[in-house]
Amino acid sequence: MNLHVERILLADGWAKNKTLTINNGIITAIVDGSSNAEKSVGTVIPGMVNCHSHAFQRAFAGFSEQGSEGQDSFWTWRKVMYKFLAQLTADNAELIATQLYIEMLKMGYTRVAEFHYLHHDVDGENYVELATMARAIFNASKQSGIGLTILPVLYRFSGFGALPANTGQKRFINDVEQFNQLVSECFSISETFDNTNVGIAPHSLRAVDKSSLLQAVEHVRSLDPKAPVHVHIAEQQQEVDDCISHYGQRPVEWLLNNAELDQQWCLIHATHINETEQSGIIASGAIAGICPTTEANLGDGIFPTTEFMANNGTIAIGSDSHISVNPIEELRWLEYAQRLIKQQRAILATTEQVSVGANLWQKAAKGGAQSTNSNTGELAVGKQADLLVLDSDKLTLFANDEQHLLDSLMFASQSNMVRDVMVNGQWVIENGTHRQEYVIAQQFSAMLSKLSS
Repeated sequence: MNLHVERILLADGWAKNKTLTINNGIITAIVDGSSNAEKSVGTVIPGMVNCHSHAFQRAFAGFSEQGSEGQDSFWTWRKVMYKFLAQLTADNAELIATQLYIEMLKMGYTRVAEFHYLHHDVDGENYVELATMARAIFNASKQSGIGLTILPVLYRFSGFGALPANTGQKRFINDVEQFNQLVSECFSISETFDNTNVGIAPHSLRAVDKSSLLQAVEHVRSLDPKAPVHVHIAEQQQEVDDCISHYGQRPVEWLLNNAELDQQWCLIHATHINETEQSGIIASGAIAGICPTTEANLGDGIFPTTEFMANNGTIAIGSDSHISVNPIEELRWLEYAQRLIKQQRAILATTEQVSVGANLWQKAAKGGAQSTNSNTGELAVGKQADLLVLDSDKLTLFANDEQHLLDSLMFASQSNMVRDVMVNGQWVIENGTHRQEYVIAQQFSAMLSKLSS
């Protein structure tokens, strides 16, 4: 395919009047002019990577916004989540994920890292195929067309000190041997699905111990030396306090001292960290996975983004619980939270890139690609053709020269600016529409009515 673009954000900046040659999902050439182009579009930017998703949580977004026990928090929200997921079948999980992934694509996410911990049947027993629920996620990625990095979650305990799992966690639990078998099955499944890969996610330091964490990492790295490893790490202050009580160290501090972090590690919700931990993350090359709308919704706290990025830390963004499925909103909140703390404006820009919007979009897309070990995140020869075509008619209503375009997209627009979406060289959204969105939405709505009745 030869695709002519009027304006495109390439790896090295904006360019005009270019034709991209795309073969087998890869950009193989970028040349001047429009000769031999099969299609011409206006403004193109790289697709965004969603570094952190719990797909099934999309189905109960909005169910947990009523105060409970007089002291609503992450921990009371979790009780609502446990109650909801207790009834989900594999078919339910596939439908929820398909609906979610279509929504992601329409908003500009072209790849998702699925932090997948719903493993077993409703009674906690193994499925005949251990990876039944994981297969549902693979099927959803295929139906929707989104790129997938699936991260089976190792979940063993309910709290620090190897506390036994509670009833609400029975569908999550595996010992290390069974978990490694699950991971191997996911690798085998991935071989039969295009544009997918596999990593792992030790859930958190409260849910795994040192031995199980290291064994799981060793196994997945034997299958793929660059397999992503994601972990919830310091989301809640209570989690930090509990970690200090048990280990005598803060969560990130403990992880840096006990695991060999590298560029394939992504620390999700590294919210409550001190300067030493921040420096350790950056020195290791690990990514900070930030989920601003979920972290705000759950009252988690605010990541020290200004200092982290100023010291060349790598970030990625995720929609996590899917209270919002919109990369623009995630990045807007990322900047606005810093403005509220610092009482300043236009904070997350640099002297090299004075546009906050452009800086955040490019940094988050590249960091997301790193967090998924995918050949995405920027548009250049040799990179996968994951791209967004913006709506030219809507762009004209805002400042849309190159310097201000992504700022207008991020801070001024209240409507979705994404018109067309290409993933791995295939159009999955055209004129704002997914070919299956109406059928899937009807099925999803009917299922939701049954689950919530």
